Amino acid sequence: MEALYHYLWKTGLRGKNFKDVDGLEVEVIDPGIHNHDSGPDFFNSKLKINGVEWIGNVEIHVKASDWFRHQHETDSAYENVVLHVVGISDKRVTRQDGSLIPQIELTFPEKFFKTYLILSEGATGLRCGSMISTLPELNKTDWLESLSTQRLQSKASKVLEINSALDGDWEQTAFIMLARGLGFGLNGDPFELLGRSVPLRILHHHSDNLFQLEAILFGQAAMLDATLYMFDEYYQALCREYYFLARKYGLKPLRPGLWKYSRTRPQNFPHRRIAFLANSAFGGFSLFSRMLENFGDSDKLIDVFDMEAEGYWKTHYSFDDETSTPPSRLSRASRILLTVNSAIPLLYAYASATGNPDLGEKILSLMQDLPPESNSITRQWQILGFPAKDAAKSQALIQLQKEYCDKNKCIYCRFGHHFLRKTANPVESFS
Repeated sequence: MEALYHYLWKTGLRGKNFKDVDGLEVEVIDPGIHNHDSGPDFFNSKLKINGVEWIGNVEIHVKASDWFRHQHETDSAYENVVLHVVGISDKRVTRQDGSLIPQIELTFPEKFFKTYLILSEGATGLRCGSMISTLPELNKTDWLESLSTQRLQSKASKVLEINSALDGDWEQTAFIMLARGLGFGLNGDPFELLGRSVPLRILHHHSDNLFQLEAILFGQAAMLDATLYMFDEYYQALCREYYFLARKYGLKPLRPGLWKYSRTRPQNFPHRRIAFLANSAFGGFSLFSRMLENFGDSDKLIDVFDMEAEGYWKTHYSFDDETSTPPSRLSRASRILLTVNSAIPLLYAYASATGNPDLGEKILSLMQDLPPESNSITRQWQILGFPAKDAAKSQALIQLQKEYCDKNKCIYCRFGHHFLRKTANPVESFS
């Protein structure tokens, strides 16, 4: 409940002008910096109390008596509190020297509280679903544009962390991002670990031999065990080749059991994805340079990920499971996903690292030229009147769902803030 009062104070939804419990005029010039650690709730607030300007800290409680329950009256960290904001003024509070601290009651309409309860404690999922149709179009557009950029910047930050650990090696970074992308969500983490486990220099040494590349990657994926599939000649040959190469380069495989298969169709098993990853290094891995060459054309960038299964993998979904049905190439839908989730964050991170804002702007524009993703999240939002017309919009909706709806951060979402502001009898707010 105290979080509600923090939110009201921070946003100023109940206005800037109050009277304290003694009738003194209180004007909030700046609510201060929200403190999420120990100590007063807001630092460096700027207030005018009875015509005198104060700069100090603000403490917030549901009940004024919580001040004593938390023993703030004996804690020197609260000596600079210049205002006590409470829901219920059931007691006056003092500093260590016994001096009274100005205190205001922060109240709100019942309708506001009901809206807050829906957004903060409602059923898991889209809590604002019953209200979403009332959103003005401008609110939708502005927030989705921000969310799209927010998601891209978050992904790019991770790319920069990877690249920094690799001393600026962009091709190795691209290999790791491709590997993660080939996990397509479910196996993203183990694929990233696989990409990190193999230096590109080793793959370059064997770039003219696809079988050896497959042996290295399947071995590193902890998928090779010579006691299995005794009559599968390809599998047994992989085991022998990896044993030799692992000893030569000092390679250590991933921990077994990382790969997920639950509710996964055979064509999405990690085996074929690893075969595609090996194929990307055949003839030399140069994905990043090809991205830079083709990023100006969305179709050409998508085709950078045009990879084909070779040999054994033309007729297998996994080891010892022959079939005549597997498609030999990555589908266009899969290539689009790799473009959105691997290429775009990589190029945006490169623009940031090289101080090239023009390239960054072009990458943002490119998102609007790419087709949208179609998944359970985007389909849910489409039903609610939020169709994703391009990749920028679908990424925005995924960001909204994962970082706000699923994490119960409705009051920090601009949509949630809009609904609360409508019911707060607002005057002038800080947001």
